[in-house]
Amino acid sequence: MNHLVLLIPAALLLGLLGLAAFLWSLKSGQYNDLDGAAWRAITDEEEDRTAGPAAGPAAGPAAGPADGDERPARDRARGG
Repeated sequence: MNHLVLLIPAALLLGLLGLAAFLWSLKSGQYNDLDGAAWRAITDEEEDRTAGPAAGPAAGPAAGPADGDERPARDRARGG
């Protein structure tokens, strides 16, 4: 029974912290664009496919990086 004296306030505190984090995320706009990331993932993949090896060397200097890095541009930008 003595444990409940500690557990109930701890549970209430954690619940209030979770509620505060959720309200902060609403206020900061975390849920404004729910579909944007999904569409960016789809269009990013499509752009990579169309600008891949089919473009060939005739595409000019934009066809590949000058430093010899063969990773796709999105991987180079991430540093991975």
